[in-house]
Amino acid sequence: MTAPGDPPPPAPRDPLRWCFESRKTGRITIAQWPNLPLWIFIVAFAAQLILKPTGTLGTALAVIGALGLVWWALDEVIRGCNPWRRVLGAAVLLFLAYRFLPLLVH
Repeated sequence: MTAPGDPPPPAPRDPLRWCFESRKTGRITIAQWPNLPLWIFIVAFAAQLILKPTGTLGTALAVIGALGLVWWALDEVIRGCNPWRRVLGAAVLLFLAYRFLPLLVH
């Protein structure tokens, strides 16, 4: 209950806007220019596609790319600018765990 002269209560927030709104700028942020960890993944992935390496080089590129993606995903989970980016980072981490944990267990 508000007293006469009190400001009206704030309007309910739009859940979609809340999910995608940057907490720093207030702007909608779905994707951003790649940062260093994502560039590491992109370059390693592109090198794998173009060179189609086998043996040690192929393994090294796969590991470097995966580590770059893990670094990016952890950064998004910890410091993502909005809930969407944090959920995206968590989803990538889950995918990487699903993809690579079986390889580590053997």
